[in-house]
Amino acid sequence: MTTKRAVKSKRLASRSSKGGPPRVAAKPSANGRNGLSVAADTMSIGEYLIERLYGLGLRHIFGVPGDYVLHFYEMLHKSKIQIVNTTREDCAGLAADAYARVQGLGAVCVTYCVGGFNLCNAVAEAYAEKSPVVVISGAPGIAERVNNPMIHHRVGSFTTQKDVFEKITVASTVLDDPWTAFREIDRVLGEAERRKGPVYIELPRDRVDTRPQYDHKPVLLKPASDRQTLAEALADVAQMVAGCKKPLILAGVEIHRFGLQNELITLAEKTGMPIATSIMGKSVIAENHPLFIGLYEGRMCRDELRQYVEDSDCVLMLGCALSDIDTGGDINPLHEDRCIFATSEDIRVRHHHYQDVLLSDFMRGLLKRDLKAPAREPLRLATNGLGLAAPSADAVTVKYMFNRLNEILDKNMIVIADIGDCLFAAAELSIHRRTEFISPAYYTSMGFAVPGAVGVAFARPDLRQLVVVGDGAFQMTGTELSTIARHGFNPIVVVLNNRTYGTEDAILRGPFNQLHEWQYHRVPELLGKGWGCEVRTERELDTAIKTALANKAGFSLLNVHLDPNDHSPALERLAKRLNERL
Repeated sequence: MTTKRAVKSKRLASRSSKGGPPRVAAKPSANGRNGLSVAADTMSIGEYLIERLYGLGLRHIFGVPGDYVLHFYEMLHKSKIQIVNTTREDCAGLAADAYARVQGLGAVCVTYCVGGFNLCNAVAEAYAEKSPVVVISGAPGIAERVNNPMIHHRVGSFTTQKDVFEKITVASTVLDDPWTAFREIDRVLGEAERRKGPVYIELPRDRVDTRPQYDHKPVLLKPASDRQTLAEALADVAQMVAGCKKPLILAGVEIHRFGLQNELITLAEKTGMPIATSIMGKSVIAENHPLFIGLYEGRMCRDELRQYVEDSDCVLMLGCALSDIDTGGDINPLHEDRCIFATSEDIRVRHHHYQDVLLSDFMRGLLKRDLKAPAREPLRLATNGLGLAAPSADAVTVKYMFNRLNEILDKNMIVIADIGDCLFAAAELSIHRRTEFISPAYYTSMGFAVPGAVGVAFARPDLRQLVVVGDGAFQMTGTELSTIARHGFNPIVVVLNNRTYGTEDAILRGPFNQLHEWQYHRVPELLGKGWGCEVRTERELDTAIKTALANKAGFSLLNVHLDPNDHSPALERLAKRLNERL
């Protein structure tokens, strides 16, 4: 393997221990969206943290109160940031994750250990899928820790919780020192923005009101690419594109996270290169765009699309790292010598690596480079909507249900899909605008969709939510319908009720995959709000969907009964591959 290294600019500082894009020395910022000049004795640590979050565009924070964080909660309550209490801490984390995916930054606030450790899975998901979530945890006061007492909620040492979160965040800190607290807030929030990952901030309760002894101006990191390395990478790409015959753009999740959708579309339109997306990158482009050819899922996708992508001799992979879920269980189905890999961590052209290059600079550089790509006719797949016949008394199938849901989608709706067939069948839905399909498509943790709907509802109240969730996932986190009811949101929640952990049962059948059946359509009776409906036939589904669309006063819950053996073709293909590994 050949490695190309350009001479690094003297302006670049060393990379962090976890890698990531380059950064230059930090400089005080001017007042503005990220700027805040603070005079000594005018603002406490807690107040400064809130002001910085608000300055970064945060308007809501999710969580569950507890005694170690109550005073900070009181401070939040008096601020411009709205507190959204959820039923559990893990649900708060999932809501903050979904909020971040749509809004650009999310935050969750919980108490020490019992709250913090409940968050771990949600934060791990945000870490795996590059979602910038700020975790704020209250903690015992510094004065309370003298002589190492046994204080409630504590486990191990006073550093145990931070030690755990260091493994699943891109930066972490404890605001225990008034002399460094403001700079630490700047550093950690800067890493969340720069790396698009979760960060951890621990706030001892006797430091909430502590004020600094000096004037402070926010110190913000200013990432920059090494110009020589960038130039060499762009030249390498231009040569490869000019020499190919079947070019293709494969767009991934980082286009969402770094807000590069405009650059992506401009590049495609300027070069005429067709665009496919990964599952995590779904909805990075409006799927009615003439250059969009479909969702690449390896062995899970349609044969003609898979062949079109894998026959390409120049695949420009932008913000895309393919997992086994993206490829239907295949490992490296795309030949390295035909690919250009461009992510926030690394640029790779065939076997040449280029570091210290920002993804945003790389994409804008491609636009300036005026790439000469050969013409290639985009693939034209049959539309997802099959022109369904009049609904009958037949039992609802997965195929029928998702084709019917596809008919109701428009530019004013957003899809939030849990995992399993909720994800794989929903991947065929046609999304009309950008970032309007949200799902944990890589980490694939059950229970994301309903709490995710809470986060999306606050981030984008202008969009009607279609929430697709399996019965197993609903039994984990469906309690967040309580939060949805409390705030008067009106999502349409479709529960795929097949009485099993469907994905697991498709991989390896066994009684251990069976679920106790709930009367999901009666949840509104429990909550005192919302509307529920039981669905078994095509006609009942048609009536339920029409009623749900008309119900703007609250949430609608459709309990759709499905055959446990009925799966989407994509799930069947993936299950077969995963079964082979067993």
